[in-house]
Amino acid sequence: MTPDVGVAPETSVQAMLDADNASRAMGMRILAVASGRVDVEMTVDASMVNGHGICHGGMIFSLADSAAAFAAGTRNVRSVAASCDIAFLRAANLGERLLAEACERSSVGRTSVYDVTVSHAGQTVAEMRAVYRSLRRPIVPAASGG
Repeated sequence: MTPDVGVAPETSVQAMLDADNASRAMGMRILAVASGRVDVEMTVDASMVNGHGICHGGMIFSLADSAAAFAAGTRNVRSVAASCDIAFLRAANLGERLLAEACERSSVGRTSVYDVTVSHAGQTVAEMRAVYRSLRRPIVPAASGG
């Protein structure tokens, strides 16, 4: 992994969100941040509903992927997804507020593994396992890390 350079997890995650047009356009909001852990929420709006009248799986995937990326960024390291596997367990409907809880499970060298649970009102919508690869570059440079 490496970086950190004295930057608080909240600072690096906020910098990531500020630069992430896609996550912001989908209405994602950071709820909680700790080292290796992030909770993100998103409300299903009309632009996210597919032909079945439920939230498109790609939107749920995007929420889970963003949550994993933010969790990877808590140590102020730029990382990219190497692989993600998602299981959709329940439909998400228009107007539902989805919560993605991402947690680091292991980190060895440049590779880290995250588990993400996406839920609504305590019911699991999807489970994702994501593998991220560190680029060994900081999100927030040391000079502005405060």
